Amino acid sequence: MAAVTDSPDHTESTPYLLIRLSGTVEELFGGVARRHGLTSQQAHLMCRLVGGPVYMAALGRMLHLEKPGLSGLVDRVERRGLVERVRDPRDRRMWRVGLTEEGQRVAVATHRDVMAGLEALTAELGADDADLLKALLERLLAGASAAERAAS
Repeated sequence: MAAVTDSPDHTESTPYLLIRLSGTVEELFGGVARRHGLTSQQAHLMCRLVGGPVYMAALGRMLHLEKPGLSGLVDRVERRGLVERVRDPRDRRMWRVGLTEEGQRVAVATHRDVMAGLEALTAELGADDADLLKALLERLLAGASAAERAAS
């Protein structure tokens, strides 16, 4: 039995196009990650850390990973010397993950290349279409966040 998204009448539907776009973004992350010696998942992690240390629980939510998967991911990147776990000085039970000096270099370069790739995806849009796309994506993401909160 064929998947719903494989049937001819669904190939131009909005959900189908969102799936294709998601795949395109993941391919972009994968290509950038390989150029920087990372896996796609490691590239996602590094990009999330560019702005500063993040609590483990928040990282799990951002990356959609359960504790064991997140711990394994952080362990692998930590062994490479790119991140470090730091205890929260106010609550010693809490851990944050931050970039090392080398990790900062890799993360900034990875983030820059991902953003450049995403900019290239939308380069052919005019300013009005780019603004419209941004507004629509913000609405979709806000709706998805509200749905996630309601489900939890």
